[in-house]
Amino acid sequence: MAAGPGKEGPGTEGPALEVSWVQGFSNKNLAFVNNQTVCYPCGNYILFLDIETKKTRAVQCQSGQVGAFAASASSQVVAFSDRQLNPLIHIYTFPELRKLTELKGDAQLDYTLLAFSFKGPYLASYSSIPEFVLSVWNWQENILLCSESQPGLTGTSLSFNPMNWQQLCFVAESSVTIWCIERSKDEHLLTRHPVELPDEQGAMSPHEDLFFPTSRNDDPYYGPDLPISAVAGLEGDEAETFVPRNYIKTSVHPTAHCWTAASEIYMGCKEGFVLAIDAEQYSVSVLQQKAPPEFMQKIADVVSYARSEVQKKKGRKPSNLQEPVLLAMAFCNEGLYAAGHEGILIFYHIKDLQYEIKICADISQPISSLIFSPDYTSLLLVTDQGTVYSYRPAHSGEVVKLLDTSSSCFLAADFLTPGNNYCVSVTISGEVQVWSLEDGTFLSKLNLGTEATSMACCPSSKSVAVGTQRGQIYFLDVTKAEAPRVVHRTFLSKLPVLSLHYDQSGQILIARATEGHIFILDAHPSKLFQVLGYIVLEDEVLHLSVISDLKNDLVRVTVLLKGVEVQQARLELFSLSSSMITESEKYVNEQGMFNASDLKKKQYDLDYPLSSAVRLKNNIVYGYCSCAPFICKYHLVRKGTFGGSSVFSSEEKIPSKQFGSGLLCLSPNSQWLAAGAKDGVLFIHSTSTLDTLAQKHCHSYQGGGIRSMVFSLDGNFILVNGESDCALVCLKWKEIKKTEDEEAALYWQSLRDVLNKSTSVENSVLKSMAEWNFDPESTSKSLSVTEEDGDVTNTDDITWIGQTTQKVMREETLRFANQKEELQMGIRKLRETIQKMMHENEQVPDIEKLELWEFNLDLEEQEQVQAEAEEDVARARREIEMEILSYCYLQDLIKFECWDNMCVKERAVKCFHMDCEVRNYPLKERSKEELETLKEVLQLKRTADLQAQKKTLDSETALYEEEGEKAAGEVADDGVPLCLNGSLSSQYGGDTSILYRQCDLHTKEQKLNQIILLKDVIYKVKAAFNEEFDMVVQKKEQEIARVKERNLKIQEILEQLDLQVEVWEPVLTDDEMPERMLTVQDSEIKAEKYMTQEEKEQAEMLAKLEMERRLAATDDERLRALDDMMGGVLEIRREDILKMDIPPPDFLSRPEDLWTEEEKKIFEEYENKLKELNEEKEDYRQFLRNEWNKIEVSIKEATQNFDEIVCKLSEKKLKSQMVIYQEELKIVNLIYTLLLDEELDTREAGLHKFLMKKKKEKVKGARKILTAKHAVEACTGPYKEALHGEKVKWKALALAEMQACLQRRTDENNKMKSELEKTFQELTWLKEEKMKLQQNLIVQFLLKQGQVELGSTQIPEYSDAVLVDRSIVEELNSTLAAQGEKKITAMIEFKDFSKGIIQLEWEHKKMKMQIQDLKEKARDIVILPISKDCQLFLTVHNYDTHIAQHLAGMEQSLSVMDKLHKKNVKNHQKKVRELKKCICLKEQENYELSLQLKEMLVSVSERMHIFEAADTRDISERITRQHYREIVKQKYLRNLIREQEKQLAILQSEIESWNAGTLHII
Repeated sequence: MAAGPGKEGPGTEGPALEVSWVQGFSNKNLAFVNNQTVCYPCGNYILFLDIETKKTRAVQCQSGQVGAFAASASSQVVAFSDRQLNPLIHIYTFPELRKLTELKGDAQLDYTLLAFSFKGPYLASYSSIPEFVLSVWNWQENILLCSESQPGLTGTSLSFNPMNWQQLCFVAESSVTIWCIERSKDEHLLTRHPVELPDEQGAMSPHEDLFFPTSRNDDPYYGPDLPISAVAGLEGDEAETFVPRNYIKTSVHPTAHCWTAASEIYMGCKEGFVLAIDAEQYSVSVLQQKAPPEFMQKIADVVSYARSEVQKKKGRKPSNLQEPVLLAMAFCNEGLYAAGHEGILIFYHIKDLQYEIKICADISQPISSLIFSPDYTSLLLVTDQGTVYSYRPAHSGEVVKLLDTSSSCFLAADFLTPGNNYCVSVTISGEVQVWSLEDGTFLSKLNLGTEATSMACCPSSKSVAVGTQRGQIYFLDVTKAEAPRVVHRTFLSKLPVLSLHYDQSGQILIARATEGHIFILDAHPSKLFQVLGYIVLEDEVLHLSVISDLKNDLVRVTVLLKGVEVQQARLELFSLSSSMITESEKYVNEQGMFNASDLKKKQYDLDYPLSSAVRLKNNIVYGYCSCAPFICKYHLVRKGTFGGSSVFSSEEKIPSKQFGSGLLCLSPNSQWLAAGAKDGVLFIHSTSTLDTLAQKHCHSYQGGGIRSMVFSLDGNFILVNGESDCALVCLKWKEIKKTEDEEAALYWQSLRDVLNKSTSVENSVLKSMAEWNFDPESTSKSLSVTEEDGDVTNTDDITWIGQTTQKVMREETLRFANQKEELQMGIRKLRETIQKMMHENEQVPDIEKLELWEFNLDLEEQEQVQAEAEEDVARARREIEMEILSYCYLQDLIKFECWDNMCVKERAVKCFHMDCEVRNYPLKERSKEELETLKEVLQLKRTADLQAQKKTLDSETALYEEEGEKAAGEVADDGVPLCLNGSLSSQYGGDTSILYRQCDLHTKEQKLNQIILLKDVIYKVKAAFNEEFDMVVQKKEQEIARVKERNLKIQEILEQLDLQVEVWEPVLTDDEMPERMLTVQDSEIKAEKYMTQEEKEQAEMLAKLEMERRLAATDDERLRALDDMMGGVLEIRREDILKMDIPPPDFLSRPEDLWTEEEKKIFEEYENKLKELNEEKEDYRQFLRNEWNKIEVSIKEATQNFDEIVCKLSEKKLKSQMVIYQEELKIVNLIYTLLLDEELDTREAGLHKFLMKKKKEKVKGARKILTAKHAVEACTGPYKEALHGEKVKWKALALAEMQACLQRRTDENNKMKSELEKTFQELTWLKEEKMKLQQNLIVQFLLKQGQVELGSTQIPEYSDAVLVDRSIVEELNSTLAAQGEKKITAMIEFKDFSKGIIQLEWEHKKMKMQIQDLKEKARDIVILPISKDCQLFLTVHNYDTHIAQHLAGMEQSLSVMDKLHKKNVKNHQKKVRELKKCICLKEQENYELSLQLKEMLVSVSERMHIFEAADTRDISERITRQHYREIVKQKYLRNLIREQEKQLAILQSEIESWNAGTLHII
């Protein structure tokens, strides 16, 4: 591979590095630079690939990673941008690979898109954040032609129209813009034409202008209909571009596009649509697939089903060929080629708006781009995996693999032994590639199907070890570079293998894993890459390096650990001898871990934190500091210890020009030290002096810098791969000292002598090893098998650590099998004994029973379980306490907002016997600020009232005193206020005198003050109602107290009557006493209260004391004696009559016939007394019943009266609520008017800003028009002079282009004028609406409820009515009435006086007329001439009828004349139209003749030159005569046109005169 120019070492003398070759594929951006060469960016380089010879060349970007990229096949140039601050665009020629020019724009960070025009030296660029500027360059002259900004819009693709370089297609994520480049002489201008895309369903929606709505729906109540931006309160640019969320429709997302020869654009979308965009009309059409015939559809369904089944088997998602998502497009004369995720190349045959598809090729890989060669003979298919295929449409769809690289980043690279022929690389995705070291030719690749983490090549054999993320190491046989194969796999552990290291002799392989694990393996294939053992270090391993001591047959390992202190590092050294390889069993324990004593570990604490460290043979260590850019040098002369606190200090610190964490690599002969960091620059130092020998900027900080680097065994080559730029760079020495070269060659020769002893043997063994078959899916499934599973028979599925552990467990099981059996038997016997004891325990009495936990033999486990249970209880208690605490906090918040913060708490009062409930108004206490604001507003209102009264007193001179007294009396009599308040709040505690009149609310301050006053009125209405409510509540409490007193009397009566009747006793509910809800009673808690043992004992003691106290209180001897003797009272009351009883005589027990007379008398007295007592008891019972009824009636009456009071209070609450709603309606109307006023102000401010913006644009447009006019005028003169020259066509084209540009600027200026006029009209309308809003106030009236009978069905229209104050109308009416009475009186007097004068004049006139009549009669009698009229009058019987007929005939003739006149007018108008058509035709002919004249002038000038050269006079004379005749004919036609125009003018004047005459006649 040939490399382009690049920076060399620090000087021209001494060692220097050059690029040998570069490989990689960083993105899918390919382009043809000629018919057989493609180029593409890779890291810091642009690679040029010859598709025939497969040879590659490179050009390096000197300032870092390549940014945007483009190539032009017609000009054979390549353009790319760098990614530094203030980036440049570099133009290189091909095949010279010479820099042609550099373009410097205003971009600050990066360019994202570049595109060459197909014709002409034009380049388009698009910059990223913060500018987002589209620029067009003339790259040949290094001139920026024009640029435009698109803030915040990130582009995805950019392309020129191949047929017209003055059109650009710019595609973003969800938008498409056609940019037109207008040119006027040397001025260029970019004009933007956005394309409206369909929505996600493929439907087109019309564009709606939200800033200037096309229609308005103004409502006289709700005000004018304003744009949404004004409602949202937006001004300026935000108002113009604001679109509400419900208006936004998600459009399709473009994925690929291409131009056609007809200047159309075909575009694919993520939603599966194919769009056709007209670049001239900027319109979009959705193409539809043409329905195929039925049999073709069946075949397509079968093929689609077969494809989906195959893709399912391969584990891929089935593709839909009916609506594929197109990611790439390319157009040729045959039609459109497209491809996408499905990996199928589809040919679209498009006709009108329908298309048919044809499958051309299937590569089963997602295709990201399609590129046609300049001669359209081959089509490149670029896949996501980095593979490039070539397809030739003329060769029946055969695809050929052109480039087979990986799009994944390179992970590591190494030289295949002996180090001068081949090298091997591996990507993160697990692809292993083999390259030729001479020119970087790709030889082969192998996909492991798993994520790789490390790679190393064995020096003693052609084997390659690859570590994976899953903890596996794959061993590859690369004895045949064209066919690598996997021969073995070792599953170390589940920890990722971070790095692999071979010693220089190729004896051992060291694998570094996470968590401080280091595995030691035998590197020989003959030993099947046996795992020897592993080491576990204390801390995290940052870096590991290996060096071989061939003299002492040792391998010295240096491990860099993360230090305990933040600003320190720890270095651990250990050695591996050859005996550890051959007799590894002696040096490891049963688990496979190496003994620390055999490794001779040493540990050193270093004074600086390091990111990488290497060790030389003389105990010198170089470390790359991670906190500062320098390399530290340590000389480990002192013996290292473990656990020591001493810190090693660096002997020397060498400053480095790199930045970021770095990496060190030592050459095999320990002669050179390579340092790479995040900046991507490779430095080569001398290990003896640390002088910089060479440096090379092979990667960049944008790509993450350098990931790894390695020297070849002979030291001639260095492989460097980047972190994330997907580039692998091979460097070689361009200049090197002879001594250093000889030393490197000598060391390589000595090393080859050592390695040759075993290389041939190991390679033969490696060749003989069978290929290891692996399946990535089975590998991933095997990871789910745990190491503890004892049923696993396949050792490949178990890690090496797991196998070792299982082996140890099996050995221990065999060794202690007898003891294990004895223990199991003893446990079984013990279990039987305990079960027997538990059974016996169940049979004994309860007092002798043991608890179950007492049978637990494992007391420690029992205590542990109890401790865990207590911890769970404690944790649950803490969680419950925290939950309770959160609820308490929420309760406090709610209580503060809804209870504590209320000066009047919400409560209710209910009726006793009705389902009626009235609630008060909860009120918050007004803050000090609110009261002060109210006070200020009231003061302002009083001041305004005083000023209004003063003006009224000054103006009260228009009416008479008696009329004023009358009007005042009427107002006083009627009691009607001057303006309706619109509410009844004055009747319910509100003071409406403090309010402004509704017709006086014109200013914003008045409306705000009115809102404050209305809120005060509402507050007072609520407060007034609450006062009455409190009185009702107190009354209910009194009634309840009275009812309780009366219920006590009823209870006494029931006790005396010995009746069990439930007495109704009213109580207050929780709604009536809301404070009870804040306390929880014990009766409300349903759950049993948890009490500790102490609480239980204390409760029992208190209950016992209470019982003793009650017994002591009841044991009173005095009371017992009183009860025994007199029933517990000292005197007999009437209430005790029911308890009285007359004891019967003793002789009642004897028979009646044995009674004596006295006994009979006594018995009679006893019966009489008993009868009297019963009568008294019955009377008293009746008295008690009557008293009971009276009390119940009184209770019922009192409670019913209270219920009526509550009902009245409910009615008042309803009316108070109505009043409050009325006032709130006023507030809502005022707030709405304020909001509408604010929206109008916002709209006005937005229009003013829009107007200022358009005015500035108009000024710019005027300047552009002036510039275009000057350019046209300046070009017109040279064009006329060049009419006889050779370049007249070019001049004519330039002039036409400038004239077209001038016309476009003029049209834009006219459009701008119309927009300005529209804006002025909008502002005028807005001001009118604001005036209407200030005058057209919303006034609230109180109307009577009921039905109104109308005289007619028509409802009067009040839309144009004006509301005025009634007093004004009444005052005006009274004034008009007084003036009217005065006028009537004067008119009556004038009438009476005039009546006499008229009567006398009439009599005098009558007399004069009589005299005149008499004189005329006398004259007529003397001379009586008889005319024809008189004769007719005398002879014709019906003279009036005769006259009427004569008049009708005249009218009929007049109508005939009128019709004739109209007919003549129509004929003349028809002639006028025909003349106008003739004029248009003549004008068209004149225009065509002018065009022919221009062409003839051009041909005349050309033929003049021909004539002068050929001397054909006869022909020229004939042509001259012919042209002369045409010129004479044109002159004649022009004269004829002038004459016709004059005739037309004459006819028009005649028509006008005829119209005037006709009107006169009519």
